[in-house]
Amino acid sequence: MVSAESSNLGKTYSLLMIKSFLIWTFTLAVCLLVVGFPLVVLMATVGCLLSIVLQSVMPVSAVLLVAGGLILFNVMAVLFAAGVLTVKGVHPKQIKWLSWLHGEAEEMQTSVYAACPLTCDIKM
Repeated sequence: MVSAESSNLGKTYSLLMIKSFLIWTFTLAVCLLVVGFPLVVLMATVGCLLSIVLQSVMPVSAVLLVAGGLILFNVMAVLFAAGVLTVKGVHPKQIKWLSWLHGEAEEMQTSVYAACPLTCDIKM
């Protein structure tokens, strides 16, 4: 009986780790695309210059090599960061600025109408 319960807990824990890793991968990929747009433009510029320089050394595959290297670097950076955050036990629900990820909207301002101070129970 004890063995079955510990097996269930192990499966549940591993599923939670996989879920956390996938959520972190998605979140970091979206942040890289949206917030990291200047970084992507900078990497594209460096990649173009690097492919021009490498074109004289190996004319057949310089562009393919540079483009593949940049894409591989981005994918590996996202997967490595997601893995580190998952192993450290940081769950995306613990991060305050990720409220958009799990559907919690922060209410910025409540509407107050002219008759509301007389009829509503709003505390200011």
